[in-house]
Amino acid sequence: MKVYAAVDLGASSGRVMVGRVGPDSLEVTEAHRFPNRPVRTPEGLRWDILALYAGVLDGLRAAGPALDSVGIDSWAVDYGLLDADGALLGNPVHYRDARTEGVAEKVWATVPAGELYASTGLQYAPFNTLYQLTAARESAQLAAAERLLLIPDLLSYWLTGEQGTELTNASTTQLVDPRTREWSYDIASRLGIDLGLFAPLRQPGDPAGVLRAEVLEETGLRGPVPVTVVGSHDTASAVAAVPAVEERFAYICTGTWSLVGLELDAPVLTEASRAANFTNELGLDGTVRYLRNIMGLWLLQECVRAWGDPELGELLREAARVPALRSVVDAGDAGFLAPGRMPERIADACRASGQSVPESRGEITRCILDSLALAHRRAVGEARELAGHPVDVVHIVGGGTRNALLCQLTADACGLPVVAGPTEAAALGNVLVQARAHGLVGDLAGMRRLLARTQPSTRYEPQGDTARWQAAEARLAAR
Repeated sequence: MKVYAAVDLGASSGRVMVGRVGPDSLEVTEAHRFPNRPVRTPEGLRWDILALYAGVLDGLRAAGPALDSVGIDSWAVDYGLLDADGALLGNPVHYRDARTEGVAEKVWATVPAGELYASTGLQYAPFNTLYQLTAARESAQLAAAERLLLIPDLLSYWLTGEQGTELTNASTTQLVDPRTREWSYDIASRLGIDLGLFAPLRQPGDPAGVLRAEVLEETGLRGPVPVTVVGSHDTASAVAAVPAVEERFAYICTGTWSLVGLELDAPVLTEASRAANFTNELGLDGTVRYLRNIMGLWLLQECVRAWGDPELGELLREAARVPALRSVVDAGDAGFLAPGRMPERIADACRASGQSVPESRGEITRCILDSLALAHRRAVGEARELAGHPVDVVHIVGGGTRNALLCQLTADACGLPVVAGPTEAAALGNVLVQARAHGLVGDLAGMRRLLARTQPSTRYEPQGDTARWQAAEARLAAR
């Protein structure tokens, strides 16, 4: 039995999970959880990266004293800048910061959107690293920077003193060619982006160094403790933990975002794919995560915050009593990206489209869940068509697996069975890559067979006629 620490950082919280892996056993338990609270400064919205690092150290202390390895995954696209001495130049900018507004049009004036997609395969999102770097072009921080590290790589650097850029996360920067799995030097050069800022690319399973003596002393861990490169984009780790024993599956990684798509052997770089706003991110073992980003449970999280944090279970019970599909919104609408006033913004969107306006908390919650299920349906259907890839089952992993109503609505909307679980998919994928680096598990298929044998799941069969979902979809399209 080997013991691994999985540092898993989400947009609203971080945690350190302890994974124990044996020849036919796999379990994870939570050692420490801590909040991830962005801070609005006079300069804009920033991540409190020092608080996150302190949470990681506290988590490693709670996970110890004996660990066989540590791996780190987090959200994508954001980064820290280091000076020539390796010191951080300010708190990393939050992807919801307004600095990238209008930047995409400036980029497309140099590299047209179609050409950019054909070269990098990434869907348009205003916060992609490419647009962030373009927005920061004239900043003093970028001018002074000698190194750029994506968030998991920054934390790994602080733990080990060694620098690298993990590939699955690098693929979200819009600066990687998904066909070659290398940097797109042509795109970067034309946009004036210096790829020399990035540390060398490394793959999941590569060594990332060992914990520094100061880290061992602060955490009480017995050294040496290696740090292993994992799929450091949390979605890459989560998709690796989809317990699929068949090939014809779609996945939905649920949490603050819903990432809906397919696992493919090659990217889909057609103009139709770009128009549908699908992305080609890199996964483990040469795979491509062909998916669409949907706003996800962020919509509900923001409403819950606005309502003073009521009990979620009661909200879901109220939502279950509301008639289905009375009102829906586009869960992919960038108008919902910024925080604040989410209940009012959802009501306004329904009013503007001539639908029944949800007023109570239960009605708004049902509107959100119906809208997410509808977005899941649309993404699964379009991915299947664009990739020419049949789908027999939908796997839901991540925090949304706890939301039985959302899982059932997704099955109903897609007209396909839904298998929900595991909840801790990102942490499990993180742990399994570490275990594979130590020879405890085999290839990706072997990892998934172990997951299917050891992790609980719930199956939801579709109910009702999908025609009502088709009608709701048409209603949104006609806005």
